[in-house]
Amino acid sequence: MARRGDINNIVVVPNMKLERVFSMKGGNGEASYANNSQAQARHARSMLHLLKETLEGVQLTSPQVPFTVVDLGCSCGSNTIFTIETIIKHMSKRYEAAGYEAPEFSAFFSDLPSNDFNTLFQLLPPLADPGVSMEEYLAAKGHRSYFAAAVPGSFHKRLFPSRSINLFHSAFSLHWLSQIPDSVVDKKSTAYNKGRVFIHGANEDTTNAYKKQFQTDLSGFLRSRAQEMMSGGSMFLVCLGRTSVDPTDQGGAGLLFGTHFQDSWNDLVLEGLITSEQRDSFNIPVYAPSIQDFKEVVEANGSFTIDKLEVFKGGSPLVVNQPDDESEVGRALANSCRSVAGVLVDAHIGEELSKELFLKVEHKGTIHAKEVLEQTQFFHIVASLSFA
Repeated sequence: MARRGDINNIVVVPNMKLERVFSMKGGNGEASYANNSQAQARHARSMLHLLKETLEGVQLTSPQVPFTVVDLGCSCGSNTIFTIETIIKHMSKRYEAAGYEAPEFSAFFSDLPSNDFNTLFQLLPPLADPGVSMEEYLAAKGHRSYFAAAVPGSFHKRLFPSRSINLFHSAFSLHWLSQIPDSVVDKKSTAYNKGRVFIHGANEDTTNAYKKQFQTDLSGFLRSRAQEMMSGGSMFLVCLGRTSVDPTDQGGAGLLFGTHFQDSWNDLVLEGLITSEQRDSFNIPVYAPSIQDFKEVVEANGSFTIDKLEVFKGGSPLVVNQPDDESEVGRALANSCRSVAGVLVDAHIGEELSKELFLKVEHKGTIHAKEVLEQTQFFHIVASLSFA
C-alpha cells in the first residue's frame, strides 16, 4: 500500500515532454503491450481484406528502385512484423503477376523515441540470404525478404525525405493525441476536466477541445505524409472510432478509460493517497473520432483521395481465454489499461501508486466481469487514401 506522504512526490508530465515519455508498455511482462496486443492482432486480421484492397491500388514503380513501406506507431509487439510481411508478400505477387521481377523491399518501423525498439527487433526474423529468389522466400519460413530499420519520432511531424515512401500503414495509433489541450487542465477554463481522467461523459467544451486537438494532429500527420509519399502511393489507416455523433460518448474507449479506470482514480482520492487536483491533472490523451471528424480533416488537407472510409466493428480489446473466469476478466481489464496507459500513470503518480491503481481496476473488473466483456467493444475508423 502506498503511503499518504507519497502525494508530495507526484509530478505532472508537461505536454512538451509527452512524446519523450509516452509509449506502450515495453518488455515481455504480464502487463506489457507485447503480451496484451492479441486483441489488436485479431482486429487487424479481420481487416486484411481491406488492407489488400488498398495494396491493389498502389502504383508499381521500377523494380530497379527499392519499394519502401512504413508502419507508423509500430509499438513493440509482433503485430507490426506480421503486417509488414503481409504487405511485402502481396506486393511481391503483384510485381510477378505484372511480369516484373520483384524489387528489393525496405521497411521502416516508426514510433516515439520512448518505444521499446529493442523488444521489437528481437522479434524480427533474420534476413534471407541475398541469393534467395522471391519464390523461395515465399515458400520458406522464419526469414524475411526486406531490409529493416527503426525511425524514432512523432508521426505528427516529418520523418522521411520528400517523395521517398510508397506505402504508409498505421493501425491503432492515430487516436492518441500529441498533447492534452491546455484548456483541459486549466482550472479557469470552461474546458477544465474536473473530476475526470478521460473525456467520456465530459462537458461539451472539454470534448470540443479534444476534437480540435485531434484534428490539428491529423492535419499535421497528413501534411507530413503528403511531402514524404511518392506519386501513386497509398496509406492504410486504422484508429479507434465511434458510432455516436456525440463526442462525449467515446464508445469502447470510454468504457475502457471512463468507468472502472476512472472509479479507481476516485478511490485513490477518497483514500487520501492523491488529491483531487492530482487526479484532475491527469488525462488520457485519446480521442475516438467519428467518420465526419476524420473526413473533414482529409478533405481540408486536399492532398489525398479517399478511396474508402468506414467504421469497422473490431470487438473486445480484452485478452480472455476463459470468459467464465471472473478473475481472469478483471486481470485482463487491468492489463489492457496498463499496457497502453501504464507508462503515463507511472510518470504521473509513481510506480507504487500506479500498481495500487491497477489492482483496483482489476478488482472492479472482476466484480463486473460479465458487463465488462459484453459492453467493452471497439469500433475503428478505417481509411484508405491514395496520393496522386
